Amino acid sequence: MNEWNRSHQDYCHSEQENLLEVQVYAMSDSLTFKIGGTSMNVDMSCGNFGRVSSMGLIGLENLGNTCFMNSSIQCLAHTTKLVDYFLGDYDSDINRTNPLGLNGELALAFGELLRSLWTNDRNTVAPHNFKAKIACFAPQFSGFNQHDSQELLAFLLDGLHEDLNQVKCKPYEEAKDASGRPDEEVADEYWRNHLARNDSVIVDTCHGQYKSTLTCPTCNKTSVTFDPFMYLSLPVPSMAKRTMTVTVFSTDGSREPFSYDVSVPKFGTLSDLVQALSAACSLGGDESLLITEVYNNCIIRYLEEPSDSVSLLRDGDKLAAYRLPKQYEKSSLVVFTHKHFAEHSGVDNFVTPQMKEFEAPLLASLPEAVNGLTLQEIYLKLLNPFRFSKIISSSTDCGRGDSDCAVYSMDAAGDCAVNLMDTTPSSSDGNVHSAQLEDGPERNQCNDNSCEVMEGPSETYCGEADVSDKEAQTEQFGFYLTNERDDVQRTKIEMNDLDLLEAKPNRLHVSVNWQHSASKQYDVSMLNNLPEIHKLEVIPKGTEDSVALHVCLEAFLKEEPLGPEDMWYCPCCKKHQQAMKKLDLWRLPEVLVIHLKRFSYTQFTRNKLETFVDFPISDLDLSSYITTENEQPYNHYRLYAISSHYGNMGGGHYTASIYQEGKGWHKFDDECVTPISEDNIKTAAAYVLFYRRE
Repeated sequence: MNEWNRSHQDYCHSEQENLLEVQVYAMSDSLTFKIGGTSMNVDMSCGNFGRVSSMGLIGLENLGNTCFMNSSIQCLAHTTKLVDYFLGDYDSDINRTNPLGLNGELALAFGELLRSLWTNDRNTVAPHNFKAKIACFAPQFSGFNQHDSQELLAFLLDGLHEDLNQVKCKPYEEAKDASGRPDEEVADEYWRNHLARNDSVIVDTCHGQYKSTLTCPTCNKTSVTFDPFMYLSLPVPSMAKRTMTVTVFSTDGSREPFSYDVSVPKFGTLSDLVQALSAACSLGGDESLLITEVYNNCIIRYLEEPSDSVSLLRDGDKLAAYRLPKQYEKSSLVVFTHKHFAEHSGVDNFVTPQMKEFEAPLLASLPEAVNGLTLQEIYLKLLNPFRFSKIISSSTDCGRGDSDCAVYSMDAAGDCAVNLMDTTPSSSDGNVHSAQLEDGPERNQCNDNSCEVMEGPSETYCGEADVSDKEAQTEQFGFYLTNERDDVQRTKIEMNDLDLLEAKPNRLHVSVNWQHSASKQYDVSMLNNLPEIHKLEVIPKGTEDSVALHVCLEAFLKEEPLGPEDMWYCPCCKKHQQAMKKLDLWRLPEVLVIHLKRFSYTQFTRNKLETFVDFPISDLDLSSYITTENEQPYNHYRLYAISSHYGNMGGGHYTASIYQEGKGWHKFDDECVTPISEDNIKTAAAYVLFYRRE
């Protein structure tokens, strides 16, 4: 009527006539309007207004991958307070001078679209004009690619607010420190400052307030603020587990490598993996784990950021973890890649030795003094767990007159120490895991003086001496300086080279070439075969991932440290700190929008959580989550709309499920609108939930 009146200024009507604008839509059972100052009620059930029963149950055409937009629009188009507002006279509320707004054009386009959905009897509406306005002001939504319905919703609510903001000149109010004042006083002060700059139907409908507490881990300085929110983005804790296989190596040659199967949350972090692996390998309190990704016989990535997602690791990747003394976890490291001679069957089954790269690198702390000799000693120490045990013939006479010294092996230090009759048999994985030699509770010694064990590269003799010759071991290996990919022209390291490095690097990369004689002295099966991360497991039916909505809310409100990229500047310490952050709900809005964070994005991956979230429909009670001491009896909510996403990240589809009073639930799938049972609205596709206060 406003537009009609503006275009018909010269229109005259008799004094007996009254122009009457009647807004007809199906949100309420009756309408109230005024004629000459007298209120009149119109019963919507009388059937005199055409296809009233279909008002609001109108689909939106898919203009080409615009299901994400249609889903969000339908949820807002069935938010009672917004419908009442945009079907009324809102023209005077438009703020065309707001630099943060969109010149009022977004509000006008949205109002026009809402009127089309509620005041006509068509089956579908094509939102061409609205999409064009969205593309003008938010180019990320231009074109015909699929987008995120929640991201569009956030832009739309913010844009409508700024277009309708009644505050023409926003005052500047500096946030004051709490200074020991009661929370209620500080919260009200923050809220008044917020309303002094923001006044619109969106604020009245969707804005709430939460309490944010930051605590410095060093000086315990606490900062409390009360910030507004337009929707809650809740994490979705996943109960699903992922089995990962990681091989753990020592960095001091004290134990054999061993592969462990550990279970971590499917969408957990590297911190979860380290924790599970530490328990599996009985990591000592004075040790730490350095987990690496190995590819083409080299370490291609050090997994050192605890907050990184394990979803970055694919099932076919190979991981090696290294036990480091905590005192050396920040020190420089030496990384050995290596090659050995392996037998290769050629023409006519003629066996020839062929140089082959070991799959698993070895790693150790780098000492202060680095030269060729120290590198050799470090490497030989790392090889100790792989040396073959030399079985001594029972016919060897050690002067004891019995066969007690007949079956002994050489331990890592070259001692005749362990009775092989008592060694542990091969494990289930096919590898022989030797008994603990240095620290084991039992150490069978050959105490007769005639039983001498001489240190040598390959053999131990009882009753007969051999000359120890470390030079023979030296000749079995060639050491070269290289880079992390071992793909540059290498420089040979001489054992007598005392000036090997001009400066101590963070990681020194050394390539080792084995001679043929060395290949026969070591069991290299664990160096040659790193298992892949994950063996595919079939999840039994009925054990699908599920979580209650209140668990998501508690995960959002729990205290946790800020990320390294989001440090807080502590005014007492005078530097940025990784503070602990705690959120609490303080003031709830009339319409509560809950976004379930199903999608995760990193530089390398995009994932979607298919967790089933069990959310209440008729009574969402948030009373126990409100921390204010003031009585707020209106903390009960009823669900009225859901934006759902089906499928994966690349080819998904959005729909909306809407509840209308007296008409029940309907599914809005672009152009198609069909009734659905309330029993069928809870699915693992639920993405954004819309609740209104009861």
